[in-house]
Amino acid sequence: MNVKITSKELETTEAIKDYIEKKVERLKKYFGDEINVNATIKTEGNEQVAEISIKVGTSDFRAVTAHRDLYASIDKDIDILEGQIRKMKTKKDKQNMTESIRVKEMMQEDATEVSNEIIKVLYYDIKPMTPEDAKLRLEEQPQNKFLAFIDIDTGKTNIIYRLKDNKNFGLVEPEA
Repeated sequence: MNVKITSKELETTEAIKDYIEKKVERLKKYFGDEINVNATIKTEGNEQVAEISIKVGTSDFRAVTAHRDLYASIDKDIDILEGQIRKMKTKKDKQNMTESIRVKEMMQEDATEVSNEIIKVLYYDIKPMTPEDAKLRLEEQPQNKFLAFIDIDTGKTNIIYRLKDNKNFGLVEPEA
């Protein structure tokens, strides 16, 4: 752990240095000894300002608070930093957990790969309409590639579909 303390318009006493180092020890439980700490203490008006920055690997954490008591300001900074670290750790843990679940699911899918089977069934209503009405309905639904309908004139099931150019349509009609 590397602690650097800078003071502006305020004298840094051994008690303040010891207090900051003691409080930063709380954060070691999250990262071990690989922490670089920069603490800046200064006076602004009637308040004592403590700014603590922590760099761990590629992660940076920073807290700045002002209080009449410098020790209270340092305590508040440490609480803020600990909250930031816990939030980041929780977020990473959730990502790792969901990624590992996805990997397991993909491995299970690969292990039990099904071929030549119907694996998904969709249900929808087929309504009687003219091919022109079906084209208009399909234009209203850009997410769909095709639409099955019953032709009013013939009473047979037809399918209208979008061609690859996304401008024109094709129509599938049964013979006889």
